[in-house]
Amino acid sequence: MSAIVFDLDGTLIDSAPDLGAAVNRMLATEGLPPLGQPTIISFIGNGLPRLVELSMAVSDMDMNRHAELTDIVLQDYTTNSGVLTCLYPGTKGVLQELHAAGHVLGLCTNKPAKPAQDILDHFDLSPLFSAMIGGDSLAQRKPHPAPLTATFDALGQTGLYVGDSEVDAETAQRAGTPFALFTEGYRKSPVTDLPHDWAFDSFANLPGIVAAAAKEPPG
Repeated sequence: MSAIVFDLDGTLIDSAPDLGAAVNRMLATEGLPPLGQPTIISFIGNGLPRLVELSMAVSDMDMNRHAELTDIVLQDYTTNSGVLTCLYPGTKGVLQELHAAGHVLGLCTNKPAKPAQDILDHFDLSPLFSAMIGGDSLAQRKPHPAPLTATFDALGQTGLYVGDSEVDAETAQRAGTPFALFTEGYRKSPVTDLPHDWAFDSFANLPGIVAAAAKEPPG
């Protein structure tokens, strides 16, 4: 197994601070109080339009303005996506190690493609990735299996999917793809409730999982 596809938010990066800041700046212009970080994190995973929708709902806003306010938040976030966001510890070194070992890497995220690419560029990760599918790249978003399948197709082979959430677990299951769950991201359910083949809480453990996945199929 030499292809590895990663989710982005909650898997490679902790982006909740910048996402929350963009949402809260929008709320402030509407004269509404900010949302706390735990609330923002609970809304992440199904793409930025869904994040805005849930933020509007909890703030009792007019849903007829969803498209307008989503565009405002997207423009703000695209401009400021790298201000507070950080990589999870050890992520870059492990990605470099896997790439140097001959694995082809892909990214499959519900984040729109432009800010996703900006994040890769910001952290100098772009040279490591051979394919990227964003939340606006196809008609479908995760947990529909099409984005993950399309990413592997672009890499030219199947392999392992690495993610952090219920959305990622369902995507892998529907695509029939082996799944490694990063337990320190944005999941809302206990680890035992998410279908997965391997679980890890530190990126230092990922190369071992990749090696195990290559030797024997998950049970």
